[in-house]
Amino acid sequence: MNNKKTLIKAGTIITQDEKQNIFQHTDLLITGDQITAIGKNITVDDAEVIDASEMIVMPGLIDTHRHVWESVLRGAAANFSLIEYLQQVLGTLAPAFRAEDVYTANLLGALEALENGITTVMDWSHIMNSPAHADAAINGLKDAGIRAVFGYGTPGTSVWEWFYESPRPHPLDIERILKEHFNSTDQLVTPALAIRGPEYSLFDVAKQDIELARKYELPISMHAGCGTFADKYKAVQQLAIANLLGPDMNFAHCNLLISDDFKLLADNGCSVSVTPEVEMQMGLGFPATGKAIAAGIAPALGVDVVTGVGGDLFTQMRVALQTERSLVNQQSLDAGEMPQTTSLTAADALSWATSNGAKALKLDKKTGSLIPGKQADLILLRTDLLNITPVFGNPVNALVSQCSSANIDSVFVAGKALKRAGKLLHPDLQALRSAAKRTSTYVYEKALIAGIHSG
Repeated sequence: MNNKKTLIKAGTIITQDEKQNIFQHTDLLITGDQITAIGKNITVDDAEVIDASEMIVMPGLIDTHRHVWESVLRGAAANFSLIEYLQQVLGTLAPAFRAEDVYTANLLGALEALENGITTVMDWSHIMNSPAHADAAINGLKDAGIRAVFGYGTPGTSVWEWFYESPRPHPLDIERILKEHFNSTDQLVTPALAIRGPEYSLFDVAKQDIELARKYELPISMHAGCGTFADKYKAVQQLAIANLLGPDMNFAHCNLLISDDFKLLADNGCSVSVTPEVEMQMGLGFPATGKAIAAGIAPALGVDVVTGVGGDLFTQMRVALQTERSLVNQQSLDAGEMPQTTSLTAADALSWATSNGAKALKLDKKTGSLIPGKQADLILLRTDLLNITPVFGNPVNALVSQCSSANIDSVFVAGKALKRAGKLLHPDLQALRSAAKRTSTYVYEKALIAGIHSG
C-alpha cells in the first residue's frame, strides 16, 4: 500500500467544492493516492514538502471528449470542415494505422493532456481496426498514468461503412476487452462504449449499440446535433420515443439541437460535452453551452481533435465563455441596446472544465474537486510568471482569463507526480518523440501508397 506523503504548503487552493471555497496561504496533504487534509500550518514529519506560496492549487482539468489517437496527425485538419475531416482523417488516414501506431499515438496524446494540466480524459476511440488496436490504445493510456475513460468505438477501416447511415452494429470485442483490461473499478482507466448514435448509424443499429452497452453496464457516449445532421435525423427525439435515453448517456456537441431536445436530455439525466473551437471551425454550429444551461444541464468541455486545434482546456474555457457571452450580447445589440453585464462568469467556465466534467463522466466521487477523501488529482499553477502576475482579488478570474499551459508547474494523478517544476516525468520523452515522427511518416506514406489523397 502506498502511504507516501506530499505536503503542498501555503498555496492558494481553489477547491471547486459545492461552496466554491477558495483558501489563501493554505496547506494540502496527500497521503498515498488521496487528499487527506486541507488547512493552515499542517505539520507532517515524513512528507515531501512543496512550496506553493506563489502557486494556485486546483483540481486537474477534465477533458470529456477527445479522440486521443489523432495526436500523431497534429494540425492535419486545421482547415477542414466536418465533411473534409470525415473524408480525409477518418476516411483516408485512419485505415493506415497499425496497432503500434495507436499505442504511440495514445501515449503521446495522453502525455500531451497531462502536460496541459488535464488529469482525466474521455478517450473516444474510433480507431478499433483490430483487437490489437484496442489493446494498444488502452495500454497507451495506462502507460501515461492519466485517469481516463476509454470509449471503445468502431474501426477506422472505412468511414463509409461505419459513419454514413451505417448498418453495421458495434464490434463485439468489448467482452474480451472487459475481461482482459478492466477487472477492477478502482483502476485509473475505466471502460465506456463510444457509439455512433442515430446521426451516424441506422436507428436500429444505434438501439443495438445502446443495448450492448447496458448489457455490460457501461457509460455511453455519442455525437449529436452536428450541423444539418441534427434536423435530418432528430436523434434525441428518436431515442426518447424509443425510451432509450438515460443518465448513462453523454452527448457530444449538441450544437443544433432544439430546446425540446435539451429538455429531454435534462429530464433523463444525460450529460453534454461542448468542444467549442472545433465545432465552430468545422461547421457544427455555435457551441451549445447556453442552451444546455438553460435546460438545467451542467455542460462539460472537451478538446475533440488536435488535428484541428490545440490540446489545452484553458483555450476551450475561454472560447466557450466568450462565445456564449457574445451570443447573449448580440441579443441586446439587435434590440438597439448596449449590454450592461456579462451573462456568465469565469467561475462558470472553470466548473465546466473541472467539477462538471467529473459529473459528466460519472467520476465526481473520485475527482473534479479538492476535498479530503477524494483522489489527489490536482495541478499547481505558477503565479509568478508575467502572464498572470500580480494576482489580485479572485484567483479564478485570473487563471481562467490569463493562464496558459506555461503556468503549469506540477501535475498529480491519484497522488503520483507526473509533472514537476514544469517538466513531465515520463522516463523517455525523446524516444516517444522519435516514435511519433516515425508513426506520422508511416501513416501518411501508407495512405499515399494506397492511392488515396491525404489532404
